[in-house]
Amino acid sequence: MALEIKILDYGDIELESSFLVLGRDCGRRRRVPVYGFLILGGIYPIVVDTGYRDNAIMETLGMRGLQFHENMIERQLANHGVKVGDVRYVLHTHLHIDHAGKDDCFPMNTTVVINRREMEYSVSGLMHPQYPKPDIMHLVERLHTPGALRLEDLEIAGEVEIIPGVTMEAAGAHTEGSMNVHVETAEGRATICGDVIYDFNDQIINPLRSFGPEEFQVTGNHGGSKRDEKAQIRKLLNKSKFLLPIHDKPAKIEHGVVVGRLDMSVPGPVSQSVPLRNWFPV
Repeated sequence: MALEIKILDYGDIELESSFLVLGRDCGRRRRVPVYGFLILGGIYPIVVDTGYRDNAIMETLGMRGLQFHENMIERQLANHGVKVGDVRYVLHTHLHIDHAGKDDCFPMNTTVVINRREMEYSVSGLMHPQYPKPDIMHLVERLHTPGALRLEDLEIAGEVEIIPGVTMEAAGAHTEGSMNVHVETAEGRATICGDVIYDFNDQIINPLRSFGPEEFQVTGNHGGSKRDEKAQIRKLLNKSKFLLPIHDKPAKIEHGVVVGRLDMSVPGPVSQSVPLRNWFPV
């Protein structure tokens, strides 16, 4: 059975627009989704990212959480016939406040998998308070529980397989320890890319305040260099058939450009085509 990815809807957050795309609508608020992902068709279900802990915790960053009963991780998994205890691995693209807030919903015999550099980075204080204490303290508990936490050294080891058809690779952008999760589907490689991309339209399709269609715009929230972020976006576009960020709908990629947008399942039907005039000047 081929692997497929189901999108888990953890609610929305409301935040300042230029946090997402550098220089966009500074001072204006924008509402965006927070997604997680469920990988099905393998030996057992795998979850990628778990959303934010609760609405109140988002206020510590000056953001507004919009999470309701239907967005609880148990209900989102149940929509696909999966229970929390069925999940063998929870993989994290990184550990920011809106990505690792529900790890304590999973039993200790579910292994949480993180790039070791991200665990180090989370306690460095460099992006405080984007790594809230309750989330990180829970991971420390897992660190002292055999089998509950697995740390990878992806910058050194390269791409690592977690189960057949699912691999992890250092992302090289957003945070020092971010990772991408590659999934081999019936239609090609799909990459869950965390926050390396926030917004396809304003960063990639019609890059905001850019001198050319291939000069991608960076996010307003990255712990590394702008050059690294631009390069890693290009790498994703050249390696994967589908890209799945956390705060925007998935995109279908052909020859390094976005050709369509998908909804809540990958592979799945293209719900919105992207016209050629958005890629090249006419």
